[in-house]
Amino acid sequence: MAAIECDVLVVGGGPAGAWAALAAAYGGARVVMVDKARCGSSGPTAKGLVALWNVPPGPAREDAVQHSYAKGGYLGDPVWMHRVLSETHRRVDQLVRWGYRFPGERAGLPARVCLDGAKYLGRLRRSLIVAGVRILDHHPALQLLVDAEGVVTGASGVQLRNDYRSWSAHAGAVVLATGGCAFLSGGAGTDVDTGDGLLMAVEAGCELSGMEFSSAYALAPVGPVRLSALGDDAIVPTARPVPDLALHFATLYDETGAALGGGPFGSRAAAFEAIADGRRIYAALDEVPGSLREQLSATPVLAHPKVQLRPVLEGTVRGTGGLRVTGFDCATTVPGLFGAGDVTTREPITGAVGGFGGQGGAWAISSGVWAGAGAAQFARGRGRLGKARPVAGAGLATTASIDPRAVVGLVQEHTLPLRRSYWRSAGSLRDSIAELDGMWPVTECDLGGNGPERLRAREAAALLAVARWTKYSALARTETRGMHRRTDHPGEATDWRIRLHAGGVQSVWVQPEQRDPGPATPHVDLTPA
Repeated sequence: MAAIECDVLVVGGGPAGAWAALAAAYGGARVVMVDKARCGSSGPTAKGLVALWNVPPGPAREDAVQHSYAKGGYLGDPVWMHRVLSETHRRVDQLVRWGYRFPGERAGLPARVCLDGAKYLGRLRRSLIVAGVRILDHHPALQLLVDAEGVVTGASGVQLRNDYRSWSAHAGAVVLATGGCAFLSGGAGTDVDTGDGLLMAVEAGCELSGMEFSSAYALAPVGPVRLSALGDDAIVPTARPVPDLALHFATLYDETGAALGGGPFGSRAAAFEAIADGRRIYAALDEVPGSLREQLSATPVLAHPKVQLRPVLEGTVRGTGGLRVTGFDCATTVPGLFGAGDVTTREPITGAVGGFGGQGGAWAISSGVWAGAGAAQFARGRGRLGKARPVAGAGLATTASIDPRAVVGLVQEHTLPLRRSYWRSAGSLRDSIAELDGMWPVTECDLGGNGPERLRAREAAALLAVARWTKYSALARTETRGMHRRTDHPGEATDWRIRLHAGGVQSVWVQPEQRDPGPATPHVDLTPA
C-alpha cells in the first residue's frame, strides 16, 4: 500500500479543490491532492464555458444580492452572498495576474463573468505545481480515516493506473471537493460526479442540507447513445448539453413552431412541461451571436441551426444540496473535515434554486479558498497524529453477490425521469423511498469486489445513498419552492422559509435547521512569496 503523509489532503481536483489546495499551500501547509481522474481536465468545468457570478463593488452588487435572495425563496443569506462576491472578485483579479485571459473580453460579452473551463483549470493546475502541491491523478478516494476521537485524519483509495493497488494518506485535515451527484445521467463531464464524497462524509457523521433542491435539469441535444462502462443496461447519450450561454440567445420552440416563453431563451419550465406532454422541443441556435459562436467553436452542436432537445438531470451538481458547513471556514459537522464546491450545500448563496446564474462557479472559488485556509489552520493546531482507522462503508465488501449495475439501474429509474425529480408528490416520493430503502441493506453486505469492481460498487452505493437523501428531504418539504416542485403542494408556504438538514446511512433522518452564522474568516493571500 502506498502511504502518504501531509498536513492537508484535498480530495477532488476540480476548481474548488484547486483553490483549496492553493490556499492551504500558501498558508504554509504541505498539501497533497488526489483526483478520481486527472486534475485539470475532468469534471463539468472542463467541458466548455462556465458562467461566473462576479459583480464589482457598488450598487450593482447589492442589487445582485437582493435579486438572488428573492429568487432563492429567501433561504439564502445576504451576508454569505456579499462575502462570496467579494472573494470571487478578488480571485478573478488573481487569475488575471497569473496570466489567464477571460473569453468574454474578446467576445464582446460582459467582462470577467465567463470562464473557458479547460483553460481555467489548466491555469490552476500550473499554479498548483508552482505552489508545491503534490498532485496524484487517477487516485479515487473510497473511505475517510479517523482517529480514536472521530477526528478525520486522512483518506484511502485505489490507484487506477497501478493495478488498483491501495493508497492511504494521513493528514492533519481533509478538504472534500469531490463535486455533486448527477446520477450518471450523461451530462457533459458529470461521469465523475457520483456522490462518493457525500457518502464518505455522512458515513463519518456529517450532516447534509438542502438535499430536496436536487432536481436541476439541463437541456441537451437529442443524439446517439453509447454503452456505459457499467454495462449494456446503462445507456448514456453521447450528445453534449448545449452551453447555457448559447441557450441564453436561442429561442425555444415546440414542434408546432410556437415559441416557448415568448422571448429569448424561452422558458425552461415550459420546455420541460412540453417534453413531459410528449411534444418535441427545439432550440434555434442560429440566433447565437457570431462573437460567442467563435468562443464556443469546440461545441459541434452549434454548427446546426436548429436542434431537438431533451432533459438531462444534473442533480446536485447544478442543484443546491450537499454537506452542511458550520461557518465561514467551510468546516463540516465532523472535526478535521472541510468541504468546498458542489459537495457542499450552496443554500447560503442560491437558496432554493441552483447555480444557473454563475453562483456555482463563484462558490467553487470562495468555498475552496476558505476551506483550504481553514484546513491549514486546523492542521497547524492539531499536533502529532494518532492511529487512524478507515470508516466502515457500503459497497466495500470483499466478496459480492450483487451486480452494481442493478443498483444503478434502480437509482436511475427513480431519479432521471421528469416525473420522478422535476415534479414530485407524496405518492411518487414514498414509492421511490420504499424501493430505494429496500435495496440499501444489500449494498452494505453484498456489494463490493476487488480491482475496478470495488470502485464501481462504491459509486453505486453512493448513487443510492444520495437518491435516498433527496427523496426523504423532498417528502419532508410540503410546499413548492425554487426548483422543488410538489404537485400536491403547488404554492410556497410562509412557515417553510427554513432549511432542512438530513443525514444517516442505515436510517435517513430529516429535520429543520437552527441558524448559526459561524465565525468570520480572514482574508487569504494567495500571492506567491
